[in-house]
Amino acid sequence: MTMTVKLPPLLEQNLRRRSAALGVSASMILRKALEAYLSDLSSDIASAYSLGEDLFGKYSGPPDLAQRRKHEFARVVARKRKVRGGS
Repeated sequence: MTMTVKLPPLLEQNLRRRSAALGVSASMILRKALEAYLSDLSSDIASAYSLGEDLFGKYSGPPDLAQRRKHEFARVVARKRKVRGGS
């Protein structure tokens, strides 16, 4: 893929000088710099686990809650009604 990048004059001059000093193309330097930059970014991206790590296991309930959710909900509501003195 070919891409056009606009550089400030001083940055362009520094790139051309470094390119000439190393005997490699400016494109090669830019590719290597971009690869290094992007590989550093990938390690900074937080995973879903690391974002919610402090919440996992914080709330516990019956292991079969997914199957018995309606029963558990009714039990919680009944307990709250009893505490409040309702029917």
